[in-house]
Amino acid sequence: MAVMGTVRKWLGWSQMVASMLAVQVFATGQQLLSKVILSQGTFIFALMAYRHLVAALCVAPFAFFLERGNSKKLTWSTWFWLFINALTGITAAMGLFYYGLRDTTATYSTNFLNIIPIVTFVFSIVFRIEKLGLGTRAGKIKIVGAILCVGGALTTCLYKGKAFYLVHDHNFHRPAAMNVSKSHWTRGTFMLIGSCLCYATWYILQVKLLKVFPSKYRATLITCIMASIQSAALGLCLDRRKAAWRLEWNLQLVTIVYSGALSTAATFCLLALSIAKRGPTYAPMFNPLALIFVAISESLVLGEKMRLGIVLGTVMIIVGLYSFLWGRRKETKCLPQPDAGAEELAKTGPEFGEMQLKTIVIPTNTSPVKSVYAMEEGALKDTVER
Repeated sequence: MAVMGTVRKWLGWSQMVASMLAVQVFATGQQLLSKVILSQGTFIFALMAYRHLVAALCVAPFAFFLERGNSKKLTWSTWFWLFINALTGITAAMGLFYYGLRDTTATYSTNFLNIIPIVTFVFSIVFRIEKLGLGTRAGKIKIVGAILCVGGALTTCLYKGKAFYLVHDHNFHRPAAMNVSKSHWTRGTFMLIGSCLCYATWYILQVKLLKVFPSKYRATLITCIMASIQSAALGLCLDRRKAAWRLEWNLQLVTIVYSGALSTAATFCLLALSIAKRGPTYAPMFNPLALIFVAISESLVLGEKMRLGIVLGTVMIIVGLYSFLWGRRKETKCLPQPDAGAEELAKTGPEFGEMQLKTIVIPTNTSPVKSVYAMEEGALKDTVER
């Protein structure tokens, strides 16, 4: 019996690890595919419109079969908050991320995804949702982790350093379209900063959305549909050429299907399973792996040069993120449960990305509600527990 119990425990552990590794692999593939097609001239709003339409089709079965008996009437107020949810978290945040990804590199862009929890933490301090907790050891480690993440992001932005290839004898001929000028790199950096701010704002807005519409799958379905409509409307205002919206049997179509089926639907289910079995802080611990996978893959597959500044910044962000998550976990455990008033935030992701995981836990006096929203970028995933 003891042996069977040990084997069963090992199988459960290995399945969870394999699931989280799969999530990071999906995010890595999403980043690389998106970078290639965007460099080839794919219209970003067309990509977003099609991608989230596919995502809606993949999530629809879960919404109809798993939440059929848990339906709630959609009021005008609910429609409004779902619209804002799609506008802030997908249309604006992901749109800016795609523009930043096009003008920089996949590794550089993924670094910004990993500082979103820190930006959200700062916003929560400003809006008095979160306390600094400088009087505790966990709180101090949390602050140090946040500072390291911000310092790592600044290092990647301001310091380039020596350039080198991981494989010196590679025969990869880098397409001219993949080369990024200095002016475009600066523009892309501002786009990525804007994306982080939009994502952080989106997480704050989730608290209000969950009050009016707690059904996670239906909320995801409606949000994806709204985001697709918003992207199509904005895209038509910017470019009405048929060539910009035409779908062909090429890498663009592969990226759209891949992002909708794997980076959204499959990742959504795997993250929901992980959170149910291991808790909200388990999945985010794997998020830095996507950053490492993207950096190595981009250098080996796309022939992208590695720079010392990006390597140093990446290490700082990974160390800072783990410190921040450890501090938040310890701080939450030490708080009294009835009146904790604490928020736990962890990031995956992306949609990255793209999809990455973000977790916010806000204990209140109301009944607990869990909502998981899958979104990339390089897909961004979010879980909010109240």
